[in-house]
Amino acid sequence: MSERNPRRSRRRRRRRSTSVAGRVLTAILAVPALYMLAALAGSLVPVNRGWTEPEAGITVYLADNGIHSDIVMPVRAGGLDWTDVVAPHETRGAPRDAPWVAFGSGEEKVYLETPTWWEIRPATIWAALTGGKRVIHAEWVPSPDYAVRQLRLRPEEYRRLWAAIRADLALDPNGKPVRIDHPGYGCCDAFYRSGGRFSALSTCNTWTADKLRIAGVKTALWPPFTGGLLWRYRPT
Repeated sequence: MSERNPRRSRRRRRRRSTSVAGRVLTAILAVPALYMLAALAGSLVPVNRGWTEPEAGITVYLADNGIHSDIVMPVRAGGLDWTDVVAPHETRGAPRDAPWVAFGSGEEKVYLETPTWWEIRPATIWAALTGGKRVIHAEWVPSPDYAVRQLRLRPEEYRRLWAAIRADLALDPNGKPVRIDHPGYGCCDAFYRSGGRFSALSTCNTWTADKLRIAGVKTALWPPFTGGLLWRYRPT
């Protein structure tokens, strides 16, 4: 008996160790599964469900690169002018008469240190998942042809959307948006300070949905991915 007891003890320890490892692995695998399930539910559940697209109004567009969404707006519409807030001359070479401007929100490290997805690093991914400073990206574009979805807004809806984006720009003591000292991705874009935090729960796509919600537009309750956000709107 004295020789067999140590063996039994070792077997019990191995079983306990295997059981603990199994529970840890199950928990690790459950997190992304639960996230995806929540994303599906949040993308299907609408807010502002009574909204209908008007026959006439101001058209805005939604752009999509497969991961990130932008809201593309006319520079001047509904008595509002984006050049009074952010200006083309704050970029390297955007034309002063650019007719469209695209706004997106993202995590600071991802935006500023990852001009292409090939340059993403583990530290950048970690910052995006766990939370980092939110910044606003503005790009002056000649046409919204690259966008994938479109929707018409009533003048009051457009004003609410405009004001919601405007309110996300952090201001200096003179009341001007704080431009980040970064060259941008190309000739015609700039980055600006914003409030709040970016995380896996508050993504670039939930930001877009939140602005549409504030405008009064029917949108998804919580769409962390572009697919869950864009499916409700007309293709371009």
